[in-house]
Amino acid sequence: MNPLQPLMTLLAQTERERDEAWAQAQRAGEAQARAASQVDQLLTYRREYEQRWNTQFRTEGRIELVHCYRGFMDRLTLAVEQQQRIADQATTQLERARAELAQHEMRVASVRKLIERRQQELRLSADRIEQKQTDEFGSRMAWSPTVAAFGGRA
Repeated sequence: MNPLQPLMTLLAQTERERDEAWAQAQRAGEAQARAASQVDQLLTYRREYEQRWNTQFRTEGRIELVHCYRGFMDRLTLAVEQQQRIADQATTQLERARAELAQHEMRVASVRKLIERRQQELRLSADRIEQKQTDEFGSRMAWSPTVAAFGGRA
């Protein structure tokens, strides 16, 4: 069995988790963008509505119209505030998703670094074994009977 296989399995798992966290961050970003866009649309609509009615009030200012305008503006303001809270929550979710993604990225990098270290250790170990075998072979050759019989010359 490959001595790195458990680490390779761990790397694959951490990469899957990172990819899932990335997808979650993408979804959170899209949700936050939609919520912010809805806030902007509501604010734009409210400004336009106020401008239309300000013009209307200049020409005709009946009290029934003022009450109707006020009631609708109150409901519209509540809708803007509610949507702003939703956008704020979406921003918080996005920040959490990004933080989680950063943690997963860090874990993947840590596992990769560990794999690199283990590979380096295996290479050094293999180099030492090869050097030891070469030294032993050279030592045997120096002391072998055929070399000794010819006076140290082969």
